[in-house]
Amino acid sequence: MILVTGGAGFIGANFVLDWLARSDEPILNLDLLTYAGNLETLATLRGDARHVFVQGDICDRALVERLLAEYKPRAIVHFAAESHVDRSIHGPAAFVRTNVEGTFTLLEAARTYRATLEAGMQAAFRFLHVSTDEVYGSLGPQDPPFAETKTYEPNSPYSASKAASDHLVRAWHHTYGLPVLTTNCSNNYGPWQFPEKLIPLMIVNALASKPLPVYGDGLNVRDWLYVSDHCSAIREVLARGTPGETYNVGGWNEKANIDIVRTICALLDELRPSPEGSYARLITHVTDRPGHDRRYAIDARKIERELGWRPAETFETGIRKTVQWYLDNPQWIADVQSGAYRDWVAANYGDRGQGA
Repeated sequence: MILVTGGAGFIGANFVLDWLARSDEPILNLDLLTYAGNLETLATLRGDARHVFVQGDICDRALVERLLAEYKPRAIVHFAAESHVDRSIHGPAAFVRTNVEGTFTLLEAARTYRATLEAGMQAAFRFLHVSTDEVYGSLGPQDPPFAETKTYEPNSPYSASKAASDHLVRAWHHTYGLPVLTTNCSNNYGPWQFPEKLIPLMIVNALASKPLPVYGDGLNVRDWLYVSDHCSAIREVLARGTPGETYNVGGWNEKANIDIVRTICALLDELRPSPEGSYARLITHVTDRPGHDRRYAIDARKIERELGWRPAETFETGIRKTVQWYLDNPQWIADVQSGAYRDWVAANYGDRGQGA
């Protein structure tokens, strides 16, 4: 068995579904079910004995220790995190608590638990920490992509909290010998992503004939990684990664935000035409967010060289699958768009207005 934290969130749930589609090894899924955690994503696993779900907080040391002692997992795959930059600007305390204190709690519980195992199980145990490329800061137009050796330069409360968690994971390996693995991924997209992030927000707003809010000039660049590719990378790192090492996971897909939005509009024009004309008419430039990093790009050569991993999807194949999934799952979208979600959208975008 493996313990997955945050397994009802976007990436975590995709990982759980992917893992159980490929393996009979059970998963113990610990998730607090905050606004972005959704058990409906895991509805196909109801009644499946291979999936044990526990609603709980990774900051609850007693709970984590009890679960480790009871289920005796061979590995922890740690997804649980507050992960939205805009939310971190509005409320940084939750990010420090979950991302820093929560990771510390898990590391300490894992260290104590591992010490109780017999020698062979101690050697085989792994703690895989899922992190982000945002810890590396921002790139200029001609800068090389982020390598694993890039200096940390986080620029938002979110990325600073993830950088802190990365440092804790590294320290627990070097000080206590905990067999840790860290992955730093680029922007994920795909099915079941909560519609606060760029791609699902644009799809959902377009279908509702609402404005498509693009920050600033829209030329901020990200490297885009289809979520199933991320899941396959994590499986490889967990199986064959070297303890203490970091592996950058990217999609080799650098795209400007405005190009992403235009691509989504073109796909919707093809797949779900609007009688009012192209969805591109809804693009609305709004005031940029504070400290908005200009460019991220991942150098994913290490994971390819050492573990043989490369993404299977191009951006063109992945974005088409993603748009089609949202078109095919209107009920899932309606269910997650609660009052709390609507309040968030109003708070984040309502006071920005239209930019130049």
